[in-house]
Amino acid sequence: MDKLGEAVERVCERLDPAFLRVNLEILGNADPFPHAHGWPRSGWEPADLVGGPVWLCPRERWSDEHHALGPQHDVLREAIGDELDLPAS
Repeated sequence: MDKLGEAVERVCERLDPAFLRVNLEILGNADPFPHAHGWPRSGWEPADLVGGPVWLCPRERWSDEHHALGPQHDVLREAIGDELDLPAS
């Protein structure tokens, strides 16, 4: 999880000038196994949302095509994969 968080942080710092931080969560509440989330947070998010957990964002944003994962995120996904493939320092 630490390696993923660092990779997301490095990539977002390069690609998003408004990047603030990465929120990391490891959960096991709704699934019978632990799972993790890494949430990049940016200054362009609404002020009333950027300071809280991502899951407090309005439900409609989770299905809004503008925010949904898609081909527009290929560069980001590839850059994070490249970071993860680097040897440990």
